[in-house]
Amino acid sequence: MTDSTIVALTSSRERTASTLSGYPMILLLVLAIAWQLFGIVNLVRDNHTVLPIVAVVTGPIALLFIACGFYMLQPNQAAAITLFGAYRGSDRATGLRWVIPWQMRHKLSVRANNFISERIKVNDLRGNPIEMAAQIVWRVVDTAQALFDVSDYNQFVRVQVEAAIRTIGSRYPYDDFEHLELTLRGNHDQVGDELRTELQARLAVAGITVDECGFTHLAYAQEIAGAMLRRQQAQAVVAARKTLVEGAVGMVEMALTLLSEKNVVELDDERRAAMVSNLMVVLCGERDTQPIVNAGSLYQ
Repeated sequence: MTDSTIVALTSSRERTASTLSGYPMILLLVLAIAWQLFGIVNLVRDNHTVLPIVAVVTGPIALLFIACGFYMLQPNQAAAITLFGAYRGSDRATGLRWVIPWQMRHKLSVRANNFISERIKVNDLRGNPIEMAAQIVWRVVDTAQALFDVSDYNQFVRVQVEAAIRTIGSRYPYDDFEHLELTLRGNHDQVGDELRTELQARLAVAGITVDECGFTHLAYAQEIAGAMLRRQQAQAVVAARKTLVEGAVGMVEMALTLLSEKNVVELDDERRAAMVSNLMVVLCGERDTQPIVNAGSLYQ
């Protein structure tokens, strides 16, 4: 028998319980009190007929039976009803409710819950240690699964969130400076959607759905943060230099083309090379250049 077959056999499913509104039962409770008082008053008056005796005997039983069946449900609250350990259904109707007293009521909230995980250390796809934390908005959609298929669904959520973060964190690299791969830092929304899908699959066994999730913290671990920062700075400098050189080459090419087309000056190969060198120094230098005026011939 496979694991999926075992889960299917043991999984509970929510269904509607047979319960009553508590307000009509209040009227019955008042009638039971009146019936009890009727018996007591007649016995005090020495009216020892059968009817007062029956009223005195059955009145407390009726009071106890009716009073013990009341329970209250707030908005976005549910109650799972069990009878001698067997699940009989769930009640989601709000207000004053009533059920047979020996049926047990297990209340739980179906409101949205916001959970922020602790920062955990994960090794990304390239083995670099990173710190991750996520924010999850979840709620119970199947009360039977939440109560009977897991021992503590709140603890179950916390454990599965950590496991899902570790799974997603090890699936992608933290960063890719060549922009060729899907990364945790560069594709935040897409990775967040994948984290939600992973959590949905993990929490389905507990009857829980994930409405929203996202990363609240994503950074290199402290032991490599300094080295990675220097690496990022070096790669950023290289990228900036590459862009600067490409622009300077284009400007030099344009200058030589215009000088040649308009016959401004005739340059041999040696002077052309010198001009290219000077223009590249001017355009690519980090400091402002100081012009030198040549008062003589171009070839002096």
